[in-house]
Amino acid sequence: MRTVLRYLKPYWLDIVFIVVLLFIQANADLSLPDYLSRIVNVGIQQNGIEANLPAVMQKSTFEALGRLFQMEAKPEDFLALQKVYVEVLPDSPQAQSLSKKWPLAKKEPVMMLSSKNKAELDVARAIFLSEYPKLAAFLQFSSMAAGKVSPSPQMSKSGLSGLSSMTPQELSAQIEALDPLIKSQIVVLGLQGEFTALGADINAMQSSYILRVGIQMLLITLIAVGSAVLVGFLGSRLSAGTSRDLRNAVFSKVEEFSLAEFDSFSTASLITRSTNDINHIQMLIMMSTRMLFYAPIIGIGGVIRALSKASGMWWIIAMAVGVLLGIVGLVFALVVPKFRIVQKLVDKLNLVVRENLSGMMVIRAFNMQDHEAKRFDKANRDLTSMMLYVTRAMVVLMPLMTIIMNVVSISIIWVGSHEVAVGSIRVGDMMAFMQYSMQIFFAFLMMSAMFILFPRASVSAERIAEVLNKEVSIRDPEKPIHLSKPVRGEIEFHHVDFKYPGAQENVLEDINFIAKPGTMTAIIGTTGSGKSTLVSLIPRFYDVTGGQILLDGIDIRNLPLAELRSQIGFVPQKSMLFSGDIEENIRYGKEDALESEIMKALEVSQIMNLVEESPEGLKRPISQGGMNVSGGQRQRLAIARALVRKAPIYIFDDSFSAIDYKTDRAIRSALKKYAADSVIFLVTQRVAPIRNAEQIIVLYEGQIVGIGIHEQLMKTCEVYRDIALSQLKQEELV
Repeated sequence: MRTVLRYLKPYWLDIVFIVVLLFIQANADLSLPDYLSRIVNVGIQQNGIEANLPAVMQKSTFEALGRLFQMEAKPEDFLALQKVYVEVLPDSPQAQSLSKKWPLAKKEPVMMLSSKNKAELDVARAIFLSEYPKLAAFLQFSSMAAGKVSPSPQMSKSGLSGLSSMTPQELSAQIEALDPLIKSQIVVLGLQGEFTALGADINAMQSSYILRVGIQMLLITLIAVGSAVLVGFLGSRLSAGTSRDLRNAVFSKVEEFSLAEFDSFSTASLITRSTNDINHIQMLIMMSTRMLFYAPIIGIGGVIRALSKASGMWWIIAMAVGVLLGIVGLVFALVVPKFRIVQKLVDKLNLVVRENLSGMMVIRAFNMQDHEAKRFDKANRDLTSMMLYVTRAMVVLMPLMTIIMNVVSISIIWVGSHEVAVGSIRVGDMMAFMQYSMQIFFAFLMMSAMFILFPRASVSAERIAEVLNKEVSIRDPEKPIHLSKPVRGEIEFHHVDFKYPGAQENVLEDINFIAKPGTMTAIIGTTGSGKSTLVSLIPRFYDVTGGQILLDGIDIRNLPLAELRSQIGFVPQKSMLFSGDIEENIRYGKEDALESEIMKALEVSQIMNLVEESPEGLKRPISQGGMNVSGGQRQRLAIARALVRKAPIYIFDDSFSAIDYKTDRAIRSALKKYAADSVIFLVTQRVAPIRNAEQIIVLYEGQIVGIGIHEQLMKTCEVYRDIALSQLKQEELV
């Protein structure tokens, strides 16, 4: 996973923005239940009146507070209140303004909150909320004693309703001992009576409060939605960009592979790693940006806020989270070991599909459709069975989560209703606690989803890292040597040995020869003698394990790979064409080739008729792999692609096998003039095409058993003579 994480570095700024936006969104989401609580507790139950310093107060009430402070010997506290309030007389301009909301200001002097100093206001607020409950309770008891009002629910819950005959000192002591929640409700009750006395419209105050808090909730919701949209955009850009970079890195790495590295990975596996595995990582990054940072903030913040609302119900959250973690842990233990198996089964299925598509003609020729159908069905069923196991284990989570959530909701309502009944919490706080518990629950649910996604993505990351960290055996030299211009192309094999990686025995042993410019070196031998391996060493598809190969006197391992391969026109055994048209395929050999150069290469390779017979000419389409042309045409187009380079070295690795003798002779005749100054290597199984070669190398079991021209080898090399006699009549060999 560490290898993959390196590809996130270019997007560090996006990650920072995502974390900041998620923090904003999480705080916005966490604040919404609190606003809902305020609407229920203050807006509905308290008519929009908060336990706070009132903006306006009757002068008589203010004076009563003064007498209360005097009685309790706290004159300095009353001075703190006097600092923040100012008297407004009925005939003053301020009274006219206040009378719109507080009509009593037209008739009687009132006290108006006037200070803007935060420190003074904080001190005054603390004093007021501490002492006003005593005054409010005393006034209500006075009304109760006079028979004007009945005991309020708050008084009933406090246990004070039967104590209306107590002295002010006794009442003060009882109020001091009350729960802070009861005290705040007494403040609200007193302020409600105060505002009614001032002539305020309580219903209008309630509507105004609910509307104001509702608008705040709407704005916070818009902030949360906006943050979520931006996080989605940045997360998509981050995940898509990282997966693109990973695909590029894997592709670039595979392009650097020598044939030795290709032997470590199947083609199907490399395709799966470049697509399916990277898709899993992309999904993990996208989900991580949404969940990995967001869930902890919501979970921790939700716990803190939930406990601040109703600390007595903490055990409900703890129990639910414990059960959830147990279920997720069980699913995790069942599913994670299967992910690696799933990826291997995907590799196997891709391999079967690839072999079936590429070998369709062979399958049909041997009537093996049923066999291949069964083979595909087995691979498909194995993958399906494993995926069903994983899916069934994971799909159990959702119904279990739903059951747990419903149980938690019922538990909160059941316990919370009893708490509300005894006055420990308010209805709005219970509703907020329920919402916070759901947020905590979903935070853990998101984290559990990440725990399930992460193992599969980590398996994919390991598979990608295997490719990216694969040591490439053939690289450019640290201190390269460059060829002198013009390049002659002379190739010398000097005591060359070679064995495949991991093999015990040499495939080639003590190979010595020189191929000079303007000559053809033919390589012939029995099947498996190492002919193709020998010519693969020249462009460094493999590196020699002993000895050296020299190009113009320089060891090819000291040359930059691009410079070495630019001097070689290579035609492999399997003629591979690319989807496009004829011109694009020929330009693969030389991008800036002139049309005249392309036409000349086509003419030498005897494939001009394919261009001339087609209305599209050079734009004639070529399907993937060149499947819409014959094998011989495919070989000749591959030869033309190599010839257009005008290279000093040409390698034809059994490239004339699908070409008839007449065309073969025509190509070799034209090639002799076209590449008169080049070194030509011709690997072949036929004797006839190489009878006039300047140098023939005969291989047998990886060793040179004969070297010379045709006539010499017929006399001195038994292996060559046996091959020749098996193909030609005695009189043709003379």
